[in-house]
Amino acid sequence: MNYMGLLLAVILGIYLLSAAIYILREYERGVVFRLGRLIPTRGPGLVIILPLIDRLVRVSLRIIALEVPSQDVITKDNISVKVSAVIYYRVLNSDKAITQVEDFHFATSQISQTTLRSVLGQVQLDDLLAKRDELNALLQKIIDEHTSPWGIKVTTVEVKNVDLPSDMMRAIARQAEAERERRAKVIHAEGEYQASHKLADAAAIIGTQPIALQLRFLQTLTEVATEKNSTIILPIPIDLIEPFMRKLKKEVE
Repeated sequence: MNYMGLLLAVILGIYLLSAAIYILREYERGVVFRLGRLIPTRGPGLVIILPLIDRLVRVSLRIIALEVPSQDVITKDNISVKVSAVIYYRVLNSDKAITQVEDFHFATSQISQTTLRSVLGQVQLDDLLAKRDELNALLQKIIDEHTSPWGIKVTTVEVKNVDLPSDMMRAIARQAEAERERRAKVIHAEGEYQASHKLADAAAIIGTQPIALQLRFLQTLTEVATEKNSTIILPIPIDLIEPFMRKLKKEVE
């Protein structure tokens, strides 16, 4: 009996000792409740509590990456899209994270989903696709305001994917193609406009110098000759054939 009692005492002592000693890592804190009342946070390092009287809850202070599943969002211009995001947050106050909300991981996930649908439902599709940085900053600010009373700091919010319906993707592709054609036509028209001005300036200069026109004519003949054409049509000044035209007119009369 003495040996049995001694064995039970040793087992009880080992149990109480294991329940009284905690080793918390550098990124961990221990929220301790003594008979249900919150006492100062412990850790990191070796922490000793009173078994059966104290209860310790471990809390990690590292940044947590929370993936927000795809949410069905109807944009301001009535287009249905699926949007997913990722939230980065950490615990700043371990006491509040345990006492102010039942499960701060689940609560942060839920407030992130509802905020994502609410905010993105107030913007148009073009803004959702083009203004990611502004929307990320707005989402981070709003979610952080909701989680701050829980001792949670939201550091970053990133919209990951925006899934569009197939018909909307085709419409966007047609719009992009039309925009590229419009730009090409504008560039071509600007080139024609600039070229016409240059030609007008050149014509004005050549008009004041008749010899320049002859030189240009000879240069053109030289360029045509290098092309190895079988037929060459030469323009003849009207002044050369005007006397013949007059004589022919008199004979007809």
